[in-house]
Amino acid sequence: MKKQLIFAAAAVAGIAAGLYLALDTSESPTMPTHDFAAVEALRGGDMMKLQFATNRGSDVPFKHEDGSDMTLAAFEGQHVVLNFWATWCAPCRKEMPHLSELQKRFGDELEVVTIATGTNQRPAMERFFEEIDVDNLPMHSDASSALARDFGVVGLPVTLILDPQGFEIARLIGDADWTSDSAMSILEALVEKDV
Repeated sequence: MKKQLIFAAAAVAGIAAGLYLALDTSESPTMPTHDFAAVEALRGGDMMKLQFATNRGSDVPFKHEDGSDMTLAAFEGQHVVLNFWATWCAPCRKEMPHLSELQKRFGDELEVVTIATGTNQRPAMERFFEEIDVDNLPMHSDASSALARDFGVVGLPVTLILDPQGFEIARLIGDADWTSDSAMSILEALVEKDV
């Protein structure tokens, strides 16, 4: 009899918890739906590694290059090319000048946001940018790799494209030539259609 009462109580508690969760009225962001067929058709060369899918963004803080905390919400309303890199990463050294050129070409139409993830001392970051002649990209950092982990980044470099609402809409693992005709066509199409 005691076992039956315990099971009955557990069943009632389970049903109550299920109803509570089903009736939860708090709002969560609605994941937008995008049709990527047209931009997927523009992929060629390094951009064949670019995978399109809509995923959540992140509100995990990272360090602005001035040392203050910030989140990606600072870029709301803009398309963002978000690059995770490190000073010790050879492919990052090869890719970063392309990202710099991308920022020059697009200007205010999109923002290239570079975040050094893991242990990257500021003098080493400055030396890295100086050696590759890049002076127009930010030196933000994610020393604990919390933002990188939240996005599921496990290797470097990784570049994400975020829509103006902050949702991830594309991901490229490894380095790429972001100044290629294919990359330019894809980004122009995304910005123009506000995807």
